[in-house]
Amino acid sequence: MPEDEETPEAEAPPSPAEGKKPEKPKKEKKEEKAEEPKPKAPKKLQGVKEDFRYIVRMANTDLDGTRSVAYALTSIDGVGIRVAEALADTVGVPRYERLGNLSEDQTDKIEETLGKLGETFPDWMVNRPKDWESGLDFHVFGSDWEVRVRDDVNRMKMIRSYKGVRHETGQKVRGQRTRSNGRTGLTVGVTKKAALAAQAAKKEEEGGKAKKEAAPAAPAAKEEKKE
Repeated sequence: MPEDEETPEAEAPPSPAEGKKPEKPKKEKKEEKAEEPKPKAPKKLQGVKEDFRYIVRMANTDLDGTRSVAYALTSIDGVGIRVAEALADTVGVPRYERLGNLSEDQTDKIEETLGKLGETFPDWMVNRPKDWESGLDFHVFGSDWEVRVRDDVNRMKMIRSYKGVRHETGQKVRGQRTRSNGRTGLTVGVTKKAALAAQAAKKEEEGGKAKKEAAPAAPAAKEEKKE
């Protein structure tokens, strides 16, 4: 009868050879990584005209055209936010308009007015009132500002004024405190007790060395007396 026939037993997997580790089933290679995302394009600025300029050249300085007129002008040396706002109002340009939206005639007018601030602004608003050489009131900006500052510091050093001496020694010039700020040298952060202890130990070492050097001279003096 077919029911009486014995079913064949399942064969066991072959045992690995002695001293060899069973081989791990090879994993299928992962699919290639997806392509790297391309860099995003810069966002388009709102309220930009067709002839918008991203860089505006003024007073030998490249100004950011995306910033407002008042803050873009502060990139020029010698021009702060107060002077920039007053300059925009004098020329008749809105302060918060993007600098790149201005026409070339407007930017040329700003640069022209910037060179004549001493004539249009009051003496308390310019950075060079009653110049010591000419006695005139004018506003220095751009590369001339750096030259003027360097000359002023050198003149103070030459006449040995208080500010000139402070400039030479690298100390604070305008009356700031120097006990806890602006400290230089190797002893920064050392407490007073530790500094005094180190000083006392150094003196003791120097005193011990002096005694040792003076000790051999004593027998020679005795021998001279005996003679």
